[in-house]
Amino acid sequence: MGMSSNEDWLARSQAAVWHPCTQMQHHAQSGSPAYLPLVPIARGAGAWLHDFDGKRYLDGISSWWTNLFGHANPRINAALKEQLETLEHVMLAGFTHQPVVELSERLSALTGGALGHAFYASDGASATEIALKMSFHYWRNVGRPEKAEFLCLAGSYHGETVGALAVTDVAIFKDAYAPLVRAAAHVLPSPDFRLGESGESPADVARRAAAALEKHLEQHGERIAALIVEPLVQGAAGMAMYDPEYLRLARQLCDLHEVHLICDEIAVGCGRTGTFFAHEQAEIDGNPIRPDLMCLSKGISGGYLPLSIVLCSDTLYAAFLDDSVARAFLHSHSYTGNPLACRAALATLDIFEQDDVIAANRAKARHLGDALAPLTGHPQVRHLRQRGMIAAFDVATDNPHFSRQFYRAALDREALIRPIGNTVYLMPPYIIGNDEIAHLAKAIDGALNEALS
Repeated sequence: MGMSSNEDWLARSQAAVWHPCTQMQHHAQSGSPAYLPLVPIARGAGAWLHDFDGKRYLDGISSWWTNLFGHANPRINAALKEQLETLEHVMLAGFTHQPVVELSERLSALTGGALGHAFYASDGASATEIALKMSFHYWRNVGRPEKAEFLCLAGSYHGETVGALAVTDVAIFKDAYAPLVRAAAHVLPSPDFRLGESGESPADVARRAAAALEKHLEQHGERIAALIVEPLVQGAAGMAMYDPEYLRLARQLCDLHEVHLICDEIAVGCGRTGTFFAHEQAEIDGNPIRPDLMCLSKGISGGYLPLSIVLCSDTLYAAFLDDSVARAFLHSHSYTGNPLACRAALATLDIFEQDDVIAANRAKARHLGDALAPLTGHPQVRHLRQRGMIAAFDVATDNPHFSRQFYRAALDREALIRPIGNTVYLMPPYIIGNDEIAHLAKAIDGALNEALS
């Protein structure tokens, strides 16, 4: 194209591209405390991103939590090249194909067969809407249309489409569109262990939050269709982490009051928390709990292609089987079950099996924790915490520009680390090495001191 420098691509992008989750004016305010640099990326390799001027950045947040096994992964690349020569796409209404069948079967097996039916879409918010609609429609199909309301947790984030915003409790995403949002969602206390009172353990906080859920269901359970949760880690709430005890109690309470449990594993699934699915860390009688509906996206395709999946139980699926088309689940996306995306997901699952990734991640998580441990001595660091390959801490500062200043300072130190408000977090690709973990820890230390100076 004749253009090869950062400056060239910056000018073209700022003129033509409207970037997500961004005040575009901040990209044009160089020198302002609110300045948000726009970084043109030429290529990716492993855990690193490279710009057009030869500078590189260690991807400490897996490009918004999607990239599991590095950029331009040879094994996923090879699978996609093979699939390109076979079938790029066919509509899934009335047709099927090998990658979508195999992926559905393997995902069901990963749940022990408890969630045996897979419905496909393209992004996490769509998966949330599908799960909510499935729950709502299920209760109507079984003759209980009064069960039409939803429960979510304080600080919950399940997407930004209008339906998903009904169960998202992050003001900056929700408030502007409040008049469009269905109001039949109720926010419950979060089991976030940072909210613990003196002497309380994380499990105590979880039990206290579950008691509030129990009280609400006792009073309103006949109207509640489903409870939706991000298992163990609430991402957009600032990596709010909680004890699996909440999920165990929530599963029991949902069963008691005939309410669906929806696990949003979009960010926390695929090995992020130490198990393949985060909800598996909650057990009843020695067996992992299972939700009635589970949402997957982000890492399931290895960070390669848009793909989301809703898995559901046999009981839920059976309620839609009827001669009447009106009782069917009439939801569709043009690229539902795209063969290329499904093949990327299959290659991703292959890597999990072939490399024993869950066990390897546990060792890397320990190294990540050790690298960040010195931060506990910083006078403005609070709540250093970790769940598997997710690590986070909060920064005590009243600087409204802290997150942008830290982000800029980290980029200067060849690291992509994008805080959520005053919460700094890492969610690196699983192929990261010990030297690269040390690089991220050093970048965090330097960026923190610069942003607070």
